[in-house]
Amino acid sequence: MSVQQSRKQQGSLLGEQQNIILDSIADGVFTVDGDWRITSFNRAAENITGVSRKEAIGQLCKDVLKADTCEKNCCLRATMKNGEPIINKNVYIIDAEGKRRPISISTALLRDRKGNLLGAVETIRDMSTEENLRKAILQKYDFADIVSKNHRIMELFNILPDIAESPSTVLIEGETGTGKELVARAIHNLSLRKKYPFIAVNCSALPDTLLESELFGYKAGAFTDAKKDKPGRFRLAENGTLFLDEIGDVTPAMQVKLLRVLQEKTYEPLGATDSVEHNVRIIAATNKNLDEQVRQGRFREDLFYRINVFKISLPPLRERMEDIPLLIDHFLARFNILQKKDIKGLNDEAMSVLMSYSYPGNIRELANIIERAFILCKTGFIEKKHLPEALFSDIGIHVQQITSLRDMESACLISALKQNNWNRPQTAAALGMHKSTLYRKIKSLGIKLPQ
Repeated sequence: MSVQQSRKQQGSLLGEQQNIILDSIADGVFTVDGDWRITSFNRAAENITGVSRKEAIGQLCKDVLKADTCEKNCCLRATMKNGEPIINKNVYIIDAEGKRRPISISTALLRDRKGNLLGAVETIRDMSTEENLRKAILQKYDFADIVSKNHRIMELFNILPDIAESPSTVLIEGETGTGKELVARAIHNLSLRKKYPFIAVNCSALPDTLLESELFGYKAGAFTDAKKDKPGRFRLAENGTLFLDEIGDVTPAMQVKLLRVLQEKTYEPLGATDSVEHNVRIIAATNKNLDEQVRQGRFREDLFYRINVFKISLPPLRERMEDIPLLIDHFLARFNILQKKDIKGLNDEAMSVLMSYSYPGNIRELANIIERAFILCKTGFIEKKHLPEALFSDIGIHVQQITSLRDMESACLISALKQNNWNRPQTAAALGMHKSTLYRKIKSLGIKLPQ
């Protein structure tokens, strides 16, 4: 056998050994040369893409993967350009059957023994199982764009379709930022009126004269600048839903006019001589306790009973702390799309900060905190330094003391116990767990209860 034949045989054996090694790896692995053509392709890569090794070798990697990043944000191209590896970037590819498949990509440069650049290597991991699991979890805790696993909100999920089917007026009570408009939109979107408009009006933002013209519209000549007729929100919401936000701030004079609209199903535009009938469902919301407002004589009792046919009370975020990780994931997904970033999550220290804060601004404040962090965090994980300093201590719980998930769980339980005056059965009910489970957690975490 000649030397040339011997080297050829050794090369063939080496190639076979290389394929055996690559095929033993669970993740898909392929390499490309300087022209972006595939030079090796293991069995796992075949299974993930649906493309055989024979078909893939010699092809441009973008023609095989068909990833959503191939044209503008190619991971291999970025690594070849700056020499920096990419670790676990989540993308989608189109497999051989034309199905969109989630994968995780990692890249690195490929060099020979002398350090000369040969090309690049990419590993791909099928994330379909994780993606399906994530979707299943989110579907369980996501209803009509409301994200929660709090037992009170889950109870609302169960009755929301029945509320939507009813034509009755709904009153939604809750602190600012708890998602009152989101619930109102969910009721509208689940109702038979969903094909018609959903119109929202903030009653606290306008003085009486402007609010009246906004709600009922006006006729030409009703006042100096009224050059032509203008339809009001009632007219725009015809056959649909009118959401009266912060109705607790409406003046007594305006309350009388709203009462008539609800009682007689008619209204009069400013400057009009005839009443106009309407077919509009009213959903009202307030951040005030209207029962107390009625007792104090600040809100008409008859109007209260008109809008309070069915009441929904939304708990503040500090009473549903178990929802914070879900909400954070929800906001991360939204802002990654809006800001075209790849923020993977929060590190433990940042999560501890967010789990220890009381959120006077509720869900809206949490969304603003995450959006602010997106501005400061360029890639990877959000850290404590990306969060506002005002969050670092609250209601006697100091974040510096929270260094583990155990500490975080302990802090959350102490917070819940304080909110319920250390009443354990009441706390267990608020957290949606059996009281014996709460007792075990208190004991295992070493929480000392006051006498």
